[in-house]
Amino acid sequence: MDYTLLQRPLYVMLKPVGAHCNLACKYCYYLDKSKLYDDEPRHIMSEALLEEFIKQYIGAQTTNEVLFTWHGGETFMRPLAFYERAIELQRKYAGGKRIDNCIQTNGTLITPEWCRFLHDHQWLVGVSIDGPQEFHDEYRRNRQGRPSWAKVMHGIDMLNKYNVEWNAMAVVNDFNGDYPLDFYHFFKEIGCHYIQFTPIVERDEQGRLLPFCVSPQQWGGFLCEIFDEWVKKDVGEYFIQIFDATLANWMGVTPGICTMARECGHAAVMEFNGDVYACDHFVFPEHRLGNIHHESIVEMMYSPKQMAFGRMKCEALPTQCRECEWLFACNGECPKNRIAETKSGEMGLNYLCEGYQKYFKHVAPYMDFMKQELMAGRPASNVMTFSER
Repeated sequence: MDYTLLQRPLYVMLKPVGAHCNLACKYCYYLDKSKLYDDEPRHIMSEALLEEFIKQYIGAQTTNEVLFTWHGGETFMRPLAFYERAIELQRKYAGGKRIDNCIQTNGTLITPEWCRFLHDHQWLVGVSIDGPQEFHDEYRRNRQGRPSWAKVMHGIDMLNKYNVEWNAMAVVNDFNGDYPLDFYHFFKEIGCHYIQFTPIVERDEQGRLLPFCVSPQQWGGFLCEIFDEWVKKDVGEYFIQIFDATLANWMGVTPGICTMARECGHAAVMEFNGDVYACDHFVFPEHRLGNIHHESIVEMMYSPKQMAFGRMKCEALPTQCRECEWLFACNGECPKNRIAETKSGEMGLNYLCEGYQKYFKHVAPYMDFMKQELMAGRPASNVMTFSER
């Protein structure tokens, strides 16, 4: 097969320290992944593996732009020298392609040295922060049980001081889900213009929902309340990932977030030892695609196993979803959240379905209007005038 003919986006996130982290957030789904590698004493990506990945990853791309995504665990637990070496290797293998980097962090280990590096090399930083101190510190604490909000805010202040571009990834849970406007106003007050809201849905080993999960009703209300303020005041100034994804689906364009796309499988994750898994949320032995030391990135990402994983998102939808008027808008959301029964007793319904239905019904008139404006070559922000009627 000529893989270069497959003009399919290909992303593989790197985990340079695996699941290692200086925090122990109660809802973290990744901390336990270190148990997969109990027989390996050091969960640290070697420089040789880093070079092999960079060479293969750039070579696997079919466009002239290459995005590297560094994830954790906590990425800043690797020394700055590791990322400086990554820059050298990216330049070595770039082959005329444009290289961009984004890195996710809990924000507690940011230093002036880090900020100078991030600014000079134009890295985008994603900071995990769950809103105001009371909300954030409820679940995001270190291994000694101490709160982390003050350190995160100190890190954000430094990013701002050094003019480092950053955005926020905020988890919505049972505690903060009842205060959407307090949540949203906090991010506006600290000058964060790009926000990703992620609903937490996790289960224990017996398959029972954990107590910190946001409820479907909370999630729907949370989105609707924030949308009502955003659509009246903030369109074009503040960018909420799920609102952008909703509008993309309304326009018939592939959204920028995999959970709302028709298919998944184009974004995998590579562990510190070279193991590649189908998705960051499916780091389980049955979803291991191989190891970069033995199979190439192209072979793994375009393998029948990975292609089937991507198609499964739409092929496994229950009848209720297939017949839903909002299927085009959510596509069943993330497969990991399809843990509920439909009205007819069929398994595979998204746990958050009720909340999403409320949200889509609520935003539909505004999405229709923004779609019409964009198709006419006018800015979507005109919806703010429309919303005043």
